[in-house]
Amino acid sequence: MSNQIQLEIVTPDRKVLSEKVDYVGAPGIVGEFGVLPNHIPFLSALGIGNLYYKLGGKTHYVFIAGGFAEVGPDRVTVLAEIAERAAEIDVERARKAKERAESRLQKRAEDVNFARAQASLQRSMARMRCRSSAEGSGTCSL
Repeated sequence: MSNQIQLEIVTPDRKVLSEKVDYVGAPGIVGEFGVLPNHIPFLSALGIGNLYYKLGGKTHYVFIAGGFAEVGPDRVTVLAEIAERAAEIDVERARKAKERAESRLQKRAEDVNFARAQASLQRSMARMRCRSSAEGSGTCSL
């Protein structure tokens, strides 16, 4: 029995990560789930949030938005619509996206797509949380 699990994260555009890790925590559509080596197989839809993995006592973060995770005893495969390592996140761009989404949500006009604006707001806030978690603060001033 192995002490590690293979984590693969891919998007339609690229392979984001392929690494043996000690633990994976992911934002499932009905709540966060955690995976250790020799986990029972299952499939989960993913929500918007931060996937994190532990390797050698250090925690690493990846922003995830949508997709699926397939878990097996020795592998977690994440097929995500969007995935960005914490270091790749442009915080200023996320902050501007958050402000645009909040502005759209405050309007009461019929031409505003509230579902899209809410999803944009949720993605931008999760990106900022991911980056701040990776930088060690664990919090994000929203």
